[in-house]
Amino acid sequence: MGGDCLNTGCVPSKALIAAAGRAHALRTGTLGIGAVEPVVDFAAVHAHVHRAIATIAPVDSVEHMTELGCEVIAGDAVLTGRSSVTVGGRTLSAPRIVLAVGSRPRVPPIEGIEAIPYLTNETIFDLTELPAHLIVVGNGPIGVELAQAFRRLGSRVTVIAPGPAMAKDDPDAAAVAVASLKADGVTFVDGEVASAAAGVTVRLKDGSSVSGSHLLLVTGRSFDFAGLGLAAAGVDHDEHGIAVDARRRTSNRRIYAIGDCRPGPHFTHVSGYEGGNMVLEIGFGLPSKADYRALPWVTYTDPEVAQVGLTEADARKRHGDGITVWREDFADNDRAITEGDTAGFVKLIAHGRRLVGATIVGAHAGDLILPAAMMVAGKASRFGVASLIVPYPNRAEHLKKAVFASQDALVFNRWTRGWAGLLARLRR
Repeated sequence: MGGDCLNTGCVPSKALIAAAGRAHALRTGTLGIGAVEPVVDFAAVHAHVHRAIATIAPVDSVEHMTELGCEVIAGDAVLTGRSSVTVGGRTLSAPRIVLAVGSRPRVPPIEGIEAIPYLTNETIFDLTELPAHLIVVGNGPIGVELAQAFRRLGSRVTVIAPGPAMAKDDPDAAAVAVASLKADGVTFVDGEVASAAAGVTVRLKDGSSVSGSHLLLVTGRSFDFAGLGLAAAGVDHDEHGIAVDARRRTSNRRIYAIGDCRPGPHFTHVSGYEGGNMVLEIGFGLPSKADYRALPWVTYTDPEVAQVGLTEADARKRHGDGITVWREDFADNDRAITEGDTAGFVKLIAHGRRLVGATIVGAHAGDLILPAAMMVAGKASRFGVASLIVPYPNRAEHLKKAVFASQDALVFNRWTRGWAGLLARLRR
């Protein structure tokens, strides 16, 4: 119960990142506080990670679901028809069925990988000893988050992947985060792994090689639908997952698929959003299409990278020169200055009068993205956010500053100047 996020994803990784942040703060020292080399008890870090899981687990537990009135059946479910499921020796029928079977780590086709005790996000949090040298294959969000965390806890870390790190994020924001990882001592290798051998040694396609103590594979997600009975239920699927329409209906309109098992964004909050849509669709008979125009996501590096809607590059690709971009650097934010942590910026992207995207990179960026998400979703106006009273000094003030800058043409133009001039003359 709880799925990937609770047990092998968001919760353990953020607990690990928090411990790594404490170690980094001690090691670097700043603002007149002397640096000291931290003593990292990795077994205790492991205990902290699993204590966080155990603390949150009751929310997703069988007991809690039962208290809410749900019947929970433990077992491997098999679709046996267009509206029936067999599990635990029972056959259940229903007018609507929802598949939320998730995904699993993708293992790339690396020669010799089956002979290596490689790690994935499903196994790395079981480590009780700190890796001496962790080789990370993959430079997406999970790869860079774990790379920075293990480096700050004391491991040597090498990240191997072709192309730029965090490629789905705004390149300007990703560059700030990657620069921080490099400053921490994380090594990035631009290349593709061809083979792996005991040791652990990985050989790249260009002939070079890297040796370490542990190998972590974070190269995307895959699916295992074997035994689920999709064919018997008339549910189409391919290597991208279970095919669905905007309402998350499969080729069998009685069956829905939500979360990681279908093509589309793979985030815990997206699964929750789609689950809410199922309540409207099935519980209340209200057709509910998924709308990701205001989808936010966060990469929890230090500094954090938060995005909602389109990146600047995606907006230019979709709307050409018809977009406007405003950027405000945290170097000019009073709270960031007092904290001695001015890395990053706020960026807003608009197409005409509509805000279509926002990027924030910096401390607590993930906590700051909500007002931007509301504006992109059309739940709040830029003028409304620009008019808010924000406590000073505060990093959120910088988002308001960027929004206010986007309203300059509305507030300061020849009409408002003319009106102000007229009032001045009348008051003489």
